[in-house]
Amino acid sequence: MSKTIAIIFILTLACAMSMVAALSFGAISISFSDIISALMPGLSDHQVDPIISKIVVELRLPRILLALLSGAGLAVAGATLQLVTRNPLADPFLFGISAGASFGAVTVLTVLTSISIMWLPLGAFIGGLLAVFMVLYIAGNHTYQQIERMLLAGVACSFMFSAATSAILYQSDPQAAASILFWTLGSFSQAEWENLWAPTIVIVISVIIFFGYSKQVLAISSGDENAATLGVNVSVVRLLMLILSSLICAVIVANAGGIAFVGLLIPHIVRLTLGQRQLNNYFIIALMGATFMILIDLAARTMIPNQEVPLGIITSAIGSVFFLFILKQRRQY
Repeated sequence: MSKTIAIIFILTLACAMSMVAALSFGAISISFSDIISALMPGLSDHQVDPIISKIVVELRLPRILLALLSGAGLAVAGATLQLVTRNPLADPFLFGISAGASFGAVTVLTVLTSISIMWLPLGAFIGGLLAVFMVLYIAGNHTYQQIERMLLAGVACSFMFSAATSAILYQSDPQAAASILFWTLGSFSQAEWENLWAPTIVIVISVIIFFGYSKQVLAISSGDENAATLGVNVSVVRLLMLILSSLICAVIVANAGGIAFVGLLIPHIVRLTLGQRQLNNYFIIALMGATFMILIDLAARTMIPNQEVPLGIITSAIGSVFFLFILKQRRQY
């Protein structure tokens, strides 16, 4: 227990340090004293430039908080998907959820232009949920004894929804299509304080529910028969976890676009560094995912001067290499 507490403390410290670094670095470098003065003006006699204060409070801080929520949400959703499907390759992106959510969001943005932008998360959620049910239907009744079949069904649905999204973008106005394409690749550049309430409520409540069902999820990960013997309603719990994962992906896609492979990377990093037992510790998963996403966003902002690299490009580059590494490791057994 003390080891787990120490790990959580270290990860919390790392997350806090990554937030400070993200507040400091960018197109304009900001000193630590200026950050403190901007965030807590009443506790410091140091006078900070109003422009610097606006950059810290209104531009960078909401962006960092959205990155924190997105990283934590995607990591927890990925870990849960891997446990309930007993598939170490399961991920919201590979499972087709992210592609379905992107399709639903782009449909609302382009086809249903008369509908309020407030319906964007609902469109993303419906698309993600549609992807889940399609994967379950295609994989068949015995999908949980044939985990590779579920993965292939997820990949097929992901390509199908990606193709449908591309077709919609192709028919859209070129200028609008360019901006939507950047959004579908992932970016926190549109983060604002008034838009943070929805992802905060959805992700926090979903993670709390994940915590509440952690024992049942762990039982399912050891086998459906074992879980049923322990009194777990396997079908209901699994479906609930899939729906919550879809909801998390939907709200993230609606606010930041598609961010691939985070849900695959973080659980495997936990496995490799801390062991399989920690995969069910959502505190550790969430903190590691949040820290990773904040640092990726910092890299996206600073990698190329005066230009921002879409998050999906960076996470896909890292995740694809990691995915091939995992496949090679699985082949050895």
